[in-house]
Amino acid sequence: MKLSALCAAADVSFAGADSHVTGFAIDHRKVAPGTIFGAFRGAKFNGEDYIAAAVEAGAIAIVAHPDAQVEGAVHFADSEPRRLFARLAAPFFQPVPETLVAVTGTNGKTSTVELTRQIWRMAGQRAASIGTLGVTTSDETVFTGLTTPDIVTFLANLTGLAREGVTHVAYEASSHGLSQFRIEGPRVAAAAFTNLSRDHLDYHADMDDYFAAKMRLFDEVVVEGGTAVIWADDPWSDKAIAHAQQRGLKTFTVGAKGTEIRLSGRKPGGLGQKLELEHDGKTYVLELPLIGAYQAANSLVAAGLVLASGGEPHATFDALKRLVTVRGRLERAAISSVGAPVYVDYAHTPDALEAAIAALRPHVEGRLIVVFGAGGDRDQGKRPEMGRVASVGADVAIVTDDNPRGEDPAAIRAMVLAGMGEGAREIGDRREAIGAAIAEAGHGDIVLIAGKGHEQGQIIGSGDSVRVLPFDDVTVAREMSGPQGR
Repeated sequence: MKLSALCAAADVSFAGADSHVTGFAIDHRKVAPGTIFGAFRGAKFNGEDYIAAAVEAGAIAIVAHPDAQVEGAVHFADSEPRRLFARLAAPFFQPVPETLVAVTGTNGKTSTVELTRQIWRMAGQRAASIGTLGVTTSDETVFTGLTTPDIVTFLANLTGLAREGVTHVAYEASSHGLSQFRIEGPRVAAAAFTNLSRDHLDYHADMDDYFAAKMRLFDEVVVEGGTAVIWADDPWSDKAIAHAQQRGLKTFTVGAKGTEIRLSGRKPGGLGQKLELEHDGKTYVLELPLIGAYQAANSLVAAGLVLASGGEPHATFDALKRLVTVRGRLERAAISSVGAPVYVDYAHTPDALEAAIAALRPHVEGRLIVVFGAGGDRDQGKRPEMGRVASVGADVAIVTDDNPRGEDPAAIRAMVLAGMGEGAREIGDRREAIGAAIAEAGHGDIVLIAGKGHEQGQIIGSGDSVRVLPFDDVTVAREMSGPQGR
């Protein structure tokens, strides 16, 4: 594709010598002749330091701040170079699936995009999801390692999926991804807001800044005339609705306060729950095979995205009866030798931990035993709050290591324990902590292992000394549950 044609498609002015564009890169080591290189200033690295190396490797254009030093290549200058880079890259990465939807919020993004994919698939669509679990299609999963991958990977994934015949994609839109313009370019038909609670305040200045980053999805990414699907029962929901309305988007609210899908009744039972819903003047009563109020919320937001993007109501609500648990999201990992179920959940914020505990509580006949920790090099303020939540909600709470990263694990545990009352236990080794919880669980008890969910490793150290030790909560739970574990 010629550079002039690319600029015309992106509505970017260009007056230099024309060249053939072969690709895009934000890593100078991936630059080849004909590449457009994005030189971005980051927290750890400054891409502008590698401009000369990129040009030497064959970059024909550099996207960077106006004051960056560029010689030997076209300089596309912008005060938001990441945004401009994405704008230029979008016309290059074609085709893309015809129906795109996105999900933002603190909790529930992963479950919602995957449940959306499941509903589409049951309706006969070729569908995929992109997010923390990777790129998931009907027959394979490719791990990416980031909730929202870099812009080049994101766009390349979309094009690859389209060429494989995928027509519908749901993807996670994290606050980091939105603030760093990692999901720019292709417009989405509908986007969802799940909820907002404390997280990532090591990156965002405060909760308002965090929310503003989320709202870029409604403010700028959704197509003109698109739809905002909003869980109506969150304290931040009204503000999200206001953003959508100010942009002129259609609003599709879901929940007990919802207008388009109203949750008029919910009754826990067995390994699922009965839901009574109202939509378009009709009542639907169905058995959702997932436990917990937040699983109901995620499922209904997913249904809202499907309906907002052209889905048929009867087929959509019927599909809710056949949804399956998302990996590491309140996943029943094992049953101990005495019959105690062991659940694994990704909950790593106070709100998510509280929701996971609340989801399991109706199913507990004896005690709820919770194993959890907090990640290092992340928001420290949420640690005592997580301790308080576990102390109040669990019958037995065991504080252990999560991903310590570059911090002292004992110091992290101490901050968590500071929010807890007497009786809290501390077992630093995560495997030992899981084993102790399962060994203690009796008939009627339930064990919840929170914090890491689907993750396959434990991150120790940082920078050049970082190590990722193999560790899977589900696998460890099964090993510790003995030969009868499931």
